[in-house]
This record gives sequence, C-alpha cells and structure tokens, in this order.
Amino acid sequence: MTAWADGLNAYLADHPKVKPRVIRHFEPWMALSFSEGSIGGDIERVSLGDLASFYGVKTAQIAALDPAPGAFVEPKGSNGIAIAPSNSANHHALLLINPHTSFFFRAEQQVTSDEGLNAYGAATWGQFFIYQGFNAKAGWMHTSSGVDSVDEFAETIIRKNGKLFYKYGAEDRPLTTRTLTVSYKTASGSLAEKTFTTYRTHHGPIVKAMGDKWIAMALMHKPVEALSQSFLRTKASDFKSFTKVAELQANSSNNTIFADSAGEIAYLHPQFIPKRDDRFDYTKPVDGSDPATDWKGLHIAAEAPQLLNPATGWLYNSNDWPWTAAGPASPKPGDFPRYMDTAGPNPRGAHAP
Repeated sequence: MTAWADGLNAYLADHPKVKPRVIRHFEPWMALSFSEGSIGGDIERVSLGDLASFYGVKTAQIAALDPAPGAFVEPKGSNGIAIAPSNSANHHALLLINPHTSFFFRAEQQVTSDEGLNAYGAATWGQFFIYQGFNAKAGWMHTSSGVDSVDEFAETIIRKNGKLFYKYGAEDRPLTTRTLTVSYKTASGSLAEKTFTTYRTHHGPIVKAMGDKWIAMALMHKPVEALSQSFLRTKASDFKSFTKVAELQANSSNNTIFADSAGEIAYLHPQFIPKRDDRFDYTKPVDGSDPATDWKGLHIAAEAPQLLNPATGWLYNSNDWPWTAAGPASPKPGDFPRYMDTAGPNPRGAHAP
C-alpha cells in the first residue's frame, strides 16, 4: 500500500502537466477504499436515489442519481473456461480469460517486484493487483456470481421519549446513530458542508424507507481482508496455495475458474456466503424483527458449490449458475441452499459447452 501511494505521488511529481481532478496526494490507506472491480462490489447495490431521499435530499435532485428505467447499458459479461490436460493438444491445462467489461474499466498490464512477483492480466483502474490473470504457475478468472451475499432487513422503528428504537424479538433495541459532515463544492466553486445523522441496526446501515419500515442493508465489510486476498492470490503457485488465500473469506461477488501448471483445474464459488434459514426469501426484504432471519456466520468452502478436476475434463462459467459448470460432473442444486444462486442460466452458458 505504501509503495502504491509512493508510485502515484512520484508520477505526479515527474509529470507536472498532469492535473488531478480530485486527489492531489495519495495516502496508503486509500487503497482500502476500493469498492468495485475486485471481490466485493456490494456497496453499489445501494440505490443512491433511495439513499438520498431517506436522508432528506430534495426530490428534484434525486432523479439523476439512479439510471432511468430502460436506459441503455453497455453489453458485458465475463466468460471463463478451463481445460484439463487430458483434453488439450499439448497435455497442459488451459485457461481462457475473457473479462468482457467496458473498454476503460480494466487495463491489461504486468505487475512485477524485486521479490519475485510476476503477474499479468487485467487490473481495474486505481488498484495495484491483477484482478484476473496468471503468473508463472497459476491462473485465475473471475465471473460475476449469482450468489446471494447482500440482504435487506425491514426494521420496525419505535419512537420512545424522543429516541429511536427497532424491534428485535421481544426487545426494543436502540438505533445506532452517527453524525457525518460532508464537504462539497457549490455552483460558485466555493466549499460548503452538510451534516447528516445516519442510522444503523445490528444488520447494517439504514439505506431507505419502504412504507413504515426502514431498510437495513447487510453486506460484507472486510476491507483489509478483501485487499489482502486480492493481492496475495497473485502470488499463488498451485491450487493449495490459492485456496489457502481464499480462507480469508473476503470474496463475496465472484465465481473463480482456476488452472495451474500441475494440471489441476477448478471452479470455486465466492467465499463470503452468510448462512441463513432457507425458509425465507432473501431476494426480498425480510423481517428484521424476527431473529430467525439473522445471518448465522459464514459457510466454509466445502459447503458451497465447487469442483476440482471434474471427470469431464473441462469447466466454465459465464456469470450464470454453477449447476452446469462441468456438464454431468456439475454440482447438484438440491445439495445446497437456494441462496447459493439467484442468477439462473443464461444463453451464453447454454452455448459454451
């Protein structure tokens, strides 16, 4: 992180004609603020319009915050395919990597160090690790997962003696409040400030209202582990060392297709998967006052869909469900909770085999 900040500051010092629009001096901690293009872009699931409306922004200003219904979205969709040595002409494992993002979202680059790091592939702007790529021994490809790792809890708010509480079982728990002051630039170019009082329950921050309920968002918040897992996996030399890094359980949004020089190929589901009561439909807000809806820790890797060297000699994913990842050798949906996938199949997946 220090080297990352030093490098950016050195570039700005060596190129005085480059004028940053916002950040003029980089600090090491800024590397922890990444929110997308890595392994946990969950915060982007929050509607800015709903958030602004809840915290008092005028209606006329809200419309521009979220995409209009039916607005054009650039076509995209990642594809990853691994071929076992038994199915390749040179009897080595093959890994096909197709990030398929927008043109400026990821750069193709090589990252090396004097300590021996040498990784090549795609990196998201502003980040110092190869997001999907390979080193001399191993390669990894990420596709967006349909696993449910972000949930909304509908909280019953109670006002007593001028204070706010939320219902949880037989308890009335106090809402956690925090005062934030945000600086912003006015139309005249001067700086002004606005202060907000934010709210959260043990489920997460309040991000909107639905009728008389306040909605809390539960999602992964492991910035140190997420950055560590993103960087350390670029040093993995085989499947064992790759999965050792994955034990940080800070990947909430990506399926992984893996291959190494030893000839092993694998499919891994995200490692941040909360355990839940499968009776409830978590694709919609669940009742936050019912303790039965709470997250109950995280699944270990063995409890999620995964494949290592399937008998078919190939595997793939195209942002779709894992139940067809390796033909007849694929994981079986009946063996897992339904929240392990909410994406379902897609046409690209049907044509890939």
